[in-house]
Amino acid sequence: MVTPPDLTSGPATKSPPVPPESAGDLPRIVPRRHAGRWLTAAVALLVFAMVLNSVIRNEAFQWDVVGRYFTTAAVLDGLLLSLWLTAVVMVLGFLLGTLLAVMRLSANAVLRTLSWGYVWIFRSTPLLVQLLFWFNIGALYPTLGLGIPFGPQFLTVKTVNLLGPTLTAVIGLTLHESAYAAEVVRGGILSVDSGQTEAAQALGLSRRRTLRRIVVPQAMRSIVPTAGNMLIGTLKGTSIVSVLAVHDLLYSVQLIYNQTYQIIPLLMVATLWYIAVTTVLSAGQFYVERYYARGNSRALPPTPLQRLRAHLAAVRLRLSAATASDARPAIGGDR
Repeated sequence: MVTPPDLTSGPATKSPPVPPESAGDLPRIVPRRHAGRWLTAAVALLVFAMVLNSVIRNEAFQWDVVGRYFTTAAVLDGLLLSLWLTAVVMVLGFLLGTLLAVMRLSANAVLRTLSWGYVWIFRSTPLLVQLLFWFNIGALYPTLGLGIPFGPQFLTVKTVNLLGPTLTAVIGLTLHESAYAAEVVRGGILSVDSGQTEAAQALGLSRRRTLRRIVVPQAMRSIVPTAGNMLIGTLKGTSIVSVLAVHDLLYSVQLIYNQTYQIIPLLMVATLWYIAVTTVLSAGQFYVERYYARGNSRALPPTPLQRLRAHLAAVRLRLSAATASDARPAIGGDR
């Protein structure tokens, strides 16, 4: 007797293919609504517009006076001195700070201790106190000499004639900045994986060449952002040298409003110049960070111009898609 095959235990039969739905029956994808995000943006823009309106329409700012003194010779000379001080202090500060960082990482206990003590002292003392101390250094050392240690001196000069206000400002700012630069450089060096140094040693590279060609280039990714912030802070910090009668930007506008008694508009002149210069420095910091990020990420962060182009391209794509969707029913109706 022949037994009929068990259909339930056999191989599963394939179901007939389901015909695809027509394009008109597909569900429409509705983007998620962000009501809270739009509400927050509207409130923020409203507050910003109110503040901007109060600043522009407030006659106490005397914007006509600001425009008259914005590009005067005295203000521009003070701005150039502030920029010169910033550049000199940053270069000398990072040169000395790099040396202190290498000393701090040295195997020599004496060098490590001296570097730590330097950083500890100059980071613990307020900058204004340091500037006033160096400005009055003649009270402690009336003369400075060059000669044999603990022996005769071949050249002596009075401290008062040697250290003027500008040189005192350079010395005080450099010593203060180098203490922070030392920690920035040390942190950047420590951020590099130790395997890089071990690989360089396995290749027979010297310690100095390993530091210069392998460690420091990779450490720049960590050093540059903090160094950029220090650069902007140093630019604004140069205003403190006005207490030493150094003709920087702030001291220049102080001399003007002491004669005209127009304090607020002259302070706005200094403020606008500081904002303009820090904006340029921030843009430069962005491109420097982007340069040193080449080996760290597969794709570099887009520049503001690239972001604007991508946003405009997305807007054009949306407009073309909306235009095509509006024209499609009309074409179908004509058929």
